[in-house]
Amino acid sequence: MSHIFTVSAPRGAKSEGGSFPSLAGWLAAGSVALFLSFPSGAVADNHPPSFADLADELLPTVVNVSTTQRVEEGDEPGQFEDLFREFFERREGERPRSPRRGPSSLGSGFIVDSEGYIVTNNHVIAEADEITVRFHDDSTASAEVIGRDEQTDLALLKVNSDRDLPAASWGDSEASRIGDWVLAIGNPFGLGGSVTAGILSARSRDIQAGPYDDFLQTDAAINRGNSGGPMFNTDGDVIGVNTAIFSPTGGSIGIGFAIPSAIAENVIEQLREHGDVQRAWLGVRIQSVTDELAEGLRLDEPRGALVASVSEGGPAEEAGIRQGDVILEFDDQEVTDMRSLPRMVAGTRIGRAVEVVVWRRGEAQTIQVELGRLTEEQLARAEPQQVPQEEENGSRQQVESLGLSLAPLDDELRERYGLDERLEGVVVTDFSSNGNAAEKGIGEGDLIVEVDQEEVRTPQEVAEKVEQARSDGYRVVTLLIYSQGDYRWVAVNIG
Repeated sequence: MSHIFTVSAPRGAKSEGGSFPSLAGWLAAGSVALFLSFPSGAVADNHPPSFADLADELLPTVVNVSTTQRVEEGDEPGQFEDLFREFFERREGERPRSPRRGPSSLGSGFIVDSEGYIVTNNHVIAEADEITVRFHDDSTASAEVIGRDEQTDLALLKVNSDRDLPAASWGDSEASRIGDWVLAIGNPFGLGGSVTAGILSARSRDIQAGPYDDFLQTDAAINRGNSGGPMFNTDGDVIGVNTAIFSPTGGSIGIGFAIPSAIAENVIEQLREHGDVQRAWLGVRIQSVTDELAEGLRLDEPRGALVASVSEGGPAEEAGIRQGDVILEFDDQEVTDMRSLPRMVAGTRIGRAVEVVVWRRGEAQTIQVELGRLTEEQLARAEPQQVPQEEENGSRQQVESLGLSLAPLDDELRERYGLDERLEGVVVTDFSSNGNAAEKGIGEGDLIVEVDQEEVRTPQEVAEKVEQARSDGYRVVTLLIYSQGDYRWVAVNIG
């Protein structure tokens, strides 16, 4: 099986009898100059003459993974199944009900230890009652799950074998460059060990699969059933675990994604040692720094991760990191954007003290934080609160530059908009649909907590801070908004 966004034949399949012109056709059309225009040796010298020797070496390390779910009889049987069962029970008498085989799935995996440890994707073996591994020599073995990690979609299996199994070696995905040759080996459509080649097309792809997305992209053909198989470099080392493809058709269109070995190797080691993955916890919710937010925060350019909220009692709060800080560096690593910070934190040892550089009120500060351990409860996000719609309070003040009607927070408005008694700020009671704030998604019931990183309690304070920013020559202000149970920073144009 394969993890796909919607997840044809490999490239070149139509070259014979299809719509793609042959090499002879190109030459006949006078396209020789196209080939000669490249610098001498740029194509021929860099193109491997064959991957055959490498494939011979690597194929035995790759396995096919098949799973089966057991379904008890009586679990929503079909009409015809009922009729057949009644027929046989009349002839042979009542027999004990036995489990029926349910849906099966097919995927790939690769051996990482001669003792029988096998890497695959978690979605390949999810909800499986039976897991069978088929080796390159067509022998089979039952596998047990040692551990799985839903956040990175990785799983570790173990088979018992009376022989040393051929194992693949981990490579350094960080050393791989865009344009490098790669090989993908797997079990597409259940056909068995298949080898495809391509190049590393891109790095650090975020496909919204999880909080630690950092996928390698390749144009090597990957199809259903390739999930969990290895991506090799030309040294024969695993630099990725093939996991997903982008496809409107369900087949390969040359956009496949692999979990880089820089992430996978660490996860697999933890699964082998602990049965699960233990990640460090900083205790902040973050968001991206846009161009407008950077201007509002007085940053020279959009960079870092903006702290939208700080977890109560978490490592960040205890260390002094505040809501509105922009995290620029973590443990001597530059935080180039929001997505890079979770991966940095997750890859750091629990309990370690690290230095965090934050941007606060126009200057950089260094804070030392001792990291905690991330739990499922901390990972889960709270459900958004429902905001009741009722007649609005008459006490309000219009801030024209924002296009908002604001009111000080009182007990009546807390009840009306479902705002906790611990919250403080200024409530949006109405808004102009074509106003600057509405364009950023600010609406009725939202709470303005800070303006340009300063707390506000009255509509007048909001208006004054907006006017102060304008008089200081700034085109935007940053608002800390509490909306539907969560905090977020918004940059609003006031120019």
